[in-house]
Amino acid sequence: MSDSAPQVSRGDEYVVFYVGGPYDGQNDKRISTDGTWETEITVIAAVDGKETQLVYVSPVAREVGEQVQVTYTWDQSDSDPLEALDERGEE
Repeated sequence: MSDSAPQVSRGDEYVVFYVGGPYDGQNDKRISTDGTWETEITVIAAVDGKETQLVYVSPVAREVGEQVQVTYTWDQSDSDPLEALDERGEE
């Protein structure tokens, strides 16, 4: 068994896992557009009808069977503040 990073080719699908923040425990699938996975993912989430941007970084990839799985960690400092969501749009 090798410790080398898994490989994806352009057009390959990989699974994304989110750790921390509002998307903690969620997953989705992405398609590689350039033969690698993204270094950062920004997710637009609606909370109480208001949109917020959540930034996930620090990808860690591994291969399980023939599937590449990439785990991203929530970057709270680069994400929109969550505690202010209920005050957005109000004056």
